[in-house]
Parts: sequence; C-alpha cells; structure tokens
Amino acid sequence: MNIGQAVLEALESLSGNKLRSGLTILGIVIGVAAVIAMLAVGTGAQQSITGAISGIGSNLLFVFQGNFQEDVRNPKPLTEADAYALNDQFLAPSVAAVAPTVSDQLKITYGSEQKTAEVSGITPEYLTIRNYTLLEGEPINENHVLERASVALLGTEIADALFQRRDGLIGETVRIEGQPFRVIGVLASKGGGAFGSQDNVVLVPFTTAKNRLIHRNRDRIDIIFIQAIDSKSVNQAAEEVTQILRSRHRIVLGANDFTVFTQQDFVQTAQTITGVLTIFLGGVAGISLLVGGIGIMNIMLVSVTERTREIGLRKAIGARKRDILIQFLTESSLLSFFGGLIGIGFGWVIAFVVGQIAQANQTPIAPKVGIDAILLATLFSTAVGLFFGIYPANRAANLEPVEALRYE
Repeated sequence: MNIGQAVLEALESLSGNKLRSGLTILGIVIGVAAVIAMLAVGTGAQQSITGAISGIGSNLLFVFQGNFQEDVRNPKPLTEADAYALNDQFLAPSVAAVAPTVSDQLKITYGSEQKTAEVSGITPEYLTIRNYTLLEGEPINENHVLERASVALLGTEIADALFQRRDGLIGETVRIEGQPFRVIGVLASKGGGAFGSQDNVVLVPFTTAKNRLIHRNRDRIDIIFIQAIDSKSVNQAAEEVTQILRSRHRIVLGANDFTVFTQQDFVQTAQTITGVLTIFLGGVAGISLLVGGIGIMNIMLVSVTERTREIGLRKAIGARKRDILIQFLTESSLLSFFGGLIGIGFGWVIAFVVGQIAQANQTPIAPKVGIDAILLATLFSTAVGLFFGIYPANRAANLEPVEALRYE
C-alpha cells in the first residue's frame, strides 16, 4: 500500500463517522490554538518590555548605590561630586553626558484634582540622555537650575489626571506637596519602562528638588544616568565609571559599593524573564495537546474494535501487517494534522482578540504569531497523532485473520 492510497482510505474512513472525527479533532484544535495564542502573547510581552527599556534612552548606563550581587557593609552614598567626576573627559573619554537625579513619590494637586507621581530633580542633560521630547513648552535649562526656579515639566499621565488635556498648559500652576510650581512644558508620552510608567512623572530643576522637595543628607543623590558616546563604547564607559568610583570611594580590594548597569543588562534580564514565562505558558498549553492525543488514541482503539472483521478480511485477502499499520497511523496522523491546521487559525484569532483587549485597556502588548510557533504547533500535533496512534495501529496489525473474522 502506497502513501497516496493510504491517505485516500483514511479520508474515506474518517468521513464515514464525521461527528466522532470532528469531536476528536476538537481536542487537537484546542491544544494547538492554546499553544499558538500563549506563545504569541509571550512573544508580544517580551517585545513590549524590551522595546520600553530600549526607549528610555540610548547608550545608557545606570549607577546605583550599593552592590546588588554581593553584600557590602556600609556602602558609601552616591554624591553630586561623584557625578561631576564622571564628566572628566580625561578619565572617562567614553562618557558623553552625565545626569545626577534625586526622586521621590510626591503628591501633585491642581484645584480639586490630585495625583501621586514620581517627582525627579534633574539637570538639563537628563532630557537628552533619557530621550525625552516635549509636546509643548521649553525644557529645563541651566538658568532654572542656578536660580532654583519653581518650574515643572509634566508627564502626559499627570496632565490627563489634573487637566484632562495635554495642550495649552504653559503658565498653569500646580502644587507639589503644597508648593506652587509653574508648568513650562509637557513631555511626550513614552509608556512603561524599567522604572515604572515614564508618563507618571514630574520633572523639576535639580537644585529646586534638593532644597525644597526631596531632602537628602549632604550632596547625596539617588541615581546617576550616563550616556556613552556610542553603542560600541558602552562597555568601555562602564569600565571607566567603575574605576573612577572605586577610586573616589577608596576601594582598593573587595567588591564595589555601587552597581553599574548598562541598558543591555536590563534588556537581557527582561528577555530571560519573559522567555521563561513564554516557555511556561507554552508548556501549560501543550498539556491540552497531550489530552487531545489521548482522545485520538481512545477513538482509534474504538475504531479498531469496530473494524475487527474488516481487518480480518483485509488480511485474509493478502493485506500485510505493514499495510494495516500504515492505514491506522495515517488516520490518526490526519486527525491531528487537520486539528493542527484549524488550531492555527483559532490561535491567531485568540491572539488578535487578546491584542485588541490589551489595546483597549492601554496595555502595551501586541501578541505576535511567529512562523516558529506555527511550525512547532503543527509538527508537535502531527507527532502527537503518530505517537498516540502507534498502539491502536499495532494492535490492529497484530490481529490474527481467523480470530478477526470470527469477531462479533
């Protein structure tokens, strides 16, 4: 028996009991659709998170107080002097710009409206390093910092919450912890990021924040943002920053009392986490494929029992054991293959619906059905059909012709 003949006979056999075949295929459809949808959502989440991290700036490095990997006792705080030292072009030629910041969660009010947001004290370099642009107004400049001006840039989330609009806000006055600040600009939306929403922010001059809003001991700062001269110089810049800070903190031996992260570190961490999540979701969805495979085996065993006399007759007129084996394996494989094809379509629909729901809820997830997920689900579903069809097919092939013909 050749493959073409086996396929035709399998189609004829399956079409003879359409309802049973359809219900059997349904298990595979659900399994494949679940795998496709889960992998699509996982891939979409990964791209969304890594895209948001990449969007917080270009060629970025972040310097934090303390060592995130080793326990260091009494770490020295980061200071303004540390930030200024990193601007030394002789010691750090790979560093293009440095922006020390202080930040805290503070209450912002306008009339009867209020919202809690992250208020950051920044220098003029901050906007460039973080790739912030303005919808309207002017950026914080050197004069604002020197004069300790009471001016503020609002994120779009704050503008929406307090004013229900994003334009025409120049000159308005908001209160931060009860103190009046004049709005000089509105930041363009950037969405979520490695440090939470990048739109639920208020930016004020660095000196104003330190002296009036966010009190720190001496010249302590919370984080230093650094921009390398180009993407190829990020690792070199990290090494230069490390050496300067070790020297300033008088670290001769032992671990650093600070942590330098590069943008790529955050991207790789996010990819690792979302990759594990995607595999987990795909594995959970794959269980339903196994359930569908068990359904195929069950139906094929019933089919073998029902067609015992037919099998005996075929063997009596010359059918070989291999022919019977191929016949039943073809039927089980076709069941899973058709289920896989239909499941791909349903999986794409589910992923599309999830994307629309996420978009309606302003969640930045765009599920993506990749060709690798389609091939994986199709091949796996076909393999499930073959695997779970082996036992029934082998049972049918091993029937003795005389006993099979006598079966009632």
